[in-house]
Amino acid sequence: MSDAGFDWGRARARMDKANLIRSLGKVTKVVGLVIEAVGQEAFIGELCRIRSAGRHDVWAEVVGFHGEILLLMPLGEIHGIRPGSEVVAAGRPFEVPVGRSMLGRVVNGLGRPIDGKAPVEVEARCSVHRQPPSPMTRAPIIEPLATGIRVIDGLLTCGKGQRVGIFAGSGVGKSTLLGMIARYTEADVNVIALVGERGREVREFITKELGEDGLRRSVVVVATSNEPSLLRRQAAYVATAIAEYFRDQGKHVLLMMDSLTRFALAQREIGLSVGEPPTTRGYPPSAFAMLPGLLERAGTADHGGSITGLYTILVEGDDMNEPVADHARAILDGHIVLTRELAERNHYPPVDFLGSVSRLMSVVAPREVRAAASKLRELLAAHRQAQDLINIGAYVSGSNPKVDEALRYMTPIEAFLRQSSDERSDFPGMVERLVTLFAPETDAAAPPRRKKPDPRVEASYLAAASMAGTGVAATQAVA
Repeated sequence: MSDAGFDWGRARARMDKANLIRSLGKVTKVVGLVIEAVGQEAFIGELCRIRSAGRHDVWAEVVGFHGEILLLMPLGEIHGIRPGSEVVAAGRPFEVPVGRSMLGRVVNGLGRPIDGKAPVEVEARCSVHRQPPSPMTRAPIIEPLATGIRVIDGLLTCGKGQRVGIFAGSGVGKSTLLGMIARYTEADVNVIALVGERGREVREFITKELGEDGLRRSVVVVATSNEPSLLRRQAAYVATAIAEYFRDQGKHVLLMMDSLTRFALAQREIGLSVGEPPTTRGYPPSAFAMLPGLLERAGTADHGGSITGLYTILVEGDDMNEPVADHARAILDGHIVLTRELAERNHYPPVDFLGSVSRLMSVVAPREVRAAASKLRELLAAHRQAQDLINIGAYVSGSNPKVDEALRYMTPIEAFLRQSSDERSDFPGMVERLVTLFAPETDAAAPPRRKKPDPRVEASYLAAASMAGTGVAATQAVA
């Protein structure tokens, strides 16, 4: 057999670079979710494989170190790990396999399918800790993104590449709103991250809220509440990496993450476990430091693609100023507030328009939409100011012209703000309905009809005029 075509020089060069000695570490201590190991050199974020007794290997990530002791956190169950278990560094950080065949699939926090279908055809592997795009190469956000939700498209218009937070308490209707947006949006691809959700809610969201039509163009990343904190945190990064892959293909991606609060809670568990000092409400500094790095990865690119981010923030006790909500509000390009008061009145979606804002609406919304939205905001603010007087019947018509106008338009305004979950609002139809909302009423524009005089009133006037000696003049005036 001839070896004339074999490149011996290249082979020797590769052999010289190869590491023929494998370094093995060992587990020395496990406390809670933190695994301590010695005898291994690894960097922060590097993957390590831990060989467990009689079970499959456990993958872990380096989250810190003390001297020569590595601090690892598992990406799965730690059952079977014992003192002295072998630790082998992989020499690389975690990378998620991606491909166009991921559309319509449900994957876990590592990007592996969990829906029982065929394996994903891998086209590339993407780092989950990719750097955000340079601010000098981002394309400006000038094009609106239709979500199919009337109150958002008309009054809180979002642009392609914008990052918006949905702030709400528990049980207010966040999942229903996300499902509507996923079904009705005009985005090319949906990437939905369910971080720390209940297992029951995951299946219900996919089958009921998302539906077949929404799932067909979506990738759902799931990390339920019972999974390790590192895996729950990883799910947010995996979903962002998948969205970046489709953005690189020139697609307009809608990234929906439910919820950003549970991502911060997962990092709180990790930070406290490795010895970080607690700060506000027990959150370590790393929990707030990681939020900008995650959120800044969404946005536009220089090649036409974009990632529009919708991040839900689960506020504790309906406190819109709790630490995670307050920090996220300062980073995002707008916020949509869902209130329990509106939900209790069966007003869905329960969007508090006066407490919400889109910082790019002045750029992406048509001029007539902005004018109508400003008019509607003024009327809603006036109505809310006089709400207590109106409820007890103490408001006197005519005392405030703006409140009078708000009362006259409140019925069509309420009809515009409400939308059932099975109703889709198209953008042109929404614009027409919003612009014509404050058109002059036909009854007010018509000239007033002259009333026929009452004969009894006419007789009394004639009698009075006759007594005054001016009967003829009075008769002409009444006629």
